[in-house]
Amino acid sequence: MPVKKILIVDDSPSDRQFLVESLTKRGYRCVIAENGADAVAKSKTELPDLILMDIIMPGTNGFEATRAITRDEATRGIPVFICTGKDQETDRLWGLRQGARDYVTKPIDLDALIDKINALG
Repeated sequence: MPVKKILIVDDSPSDRQFLVESLTKRGYRCVIAENGADAVAKSKTELPDLILMDIIMPGTNGFEATRAITRDEATRGIPVFICTGKDQETDRLWGLRQGARDYVTKPIDLDALIDKINALG
């Protein structure tokens, strides 16, 4: 099933805006969440086709939110891509162990991200 709706989770307004503008121009419908707790809630109400998850956020961080989403019966089928400035291999491995489908580091290479999104559908 092709990706149409993407939940963008990031506490940085500029990072959110970059992704929303870039992905909307390419025909995706974007929904935003500003923190991990909001992401968990919106993953259930919005049922996006993909979640782009930042890691470092106040309150529930991206690792915790990814784990909650990928282990919940209602949302476990939604792929999560972690999009973060944390570029250590241990962070990447930990993110994948939490259930993330992929791990993308910032600054985001938009063409590479689009290729990964297209590979899902």
